[in-house]
Amino acid sequence: MDRFQVARFLRMQPWFTLLAPAMQDELLRCACAVHARKGEVLLQAGEAARGWYAVLWGFVKLQSPSHDEQASAFLALTGGEWFGEGSAMKDEPRRYEVVALRDSELLCLPGPQFRALLATSLPFNHAVMRHMNLRLGQAMAIIEANRTGSLEERLALYLSRLFWHGLRKLNLSQEELGCLAGMSRQAANRGLAGLARRGLVELRFGRVVQVDQDALGQFLGAAAPAAEPMRQYGP
Repeated sequence: MDRFQVARFLRMQPWFTLLAPAMQDELLRCACAVHARKGEVLLQAGEAARGWYAVLWGFVKLQSPSHDEQASAFLALTGGEWFGEGSAMKDEPRRYEVVALRDSELLCLPGPQFRALLATSLPFNHAVMRHMNLRLGQAMAIIEANRTGSLEERLALYLSRLFWHGLRKLNLSQEELGCLAGMSRQAANRGLAGLARRGLVELRFGRVVQVDQDALGQFLGAAAPAAEPMRQYGP
């Protein structure tokens, strides 16, 4: 584990800089990392949650485990994103598994320190609350898209700023995007071709390399039923 990288990542968190020096030192000392190659499981479903996790670098997916090789992915995370606060708060077994879509490394803020920060740090509480609000918004948007959305609309949602924080330049393969949206690579290819014809995404060598976030938002809004316009979830 690269201790310098872990320390650098933690010091970039606004809440970390507001902690007492002794607590900062404790977090730097006890934080640990988990590394995996592409396709490997970083965290198993059913295991005891060790703490709150962040993606140091790489690209991972959270998915429901399955015994028929048809596991359902419901969220993708890139470098800098945190996850698993629910399991850490309740100190319960993890209900999903975390799989590396690319070579990846996670940081773990251990459960005892995580819960101590919840009990003592208001800035940390605010950060966790904002994060949970974002995850709730993502979950509600996914449910709505799966219930009423077309192939193109589902792909547009997974490429939108709700999941990518306004990034215009991406580097996603059709296979990766299809996995996240719960469809085959062939279906993802058809949907992406439709989005490209609309000028919403740019494809290069079978990969999504650029998206127009404003146009995607307008497309998703226009696609929502008139009687029940698509709501804006998250902060």
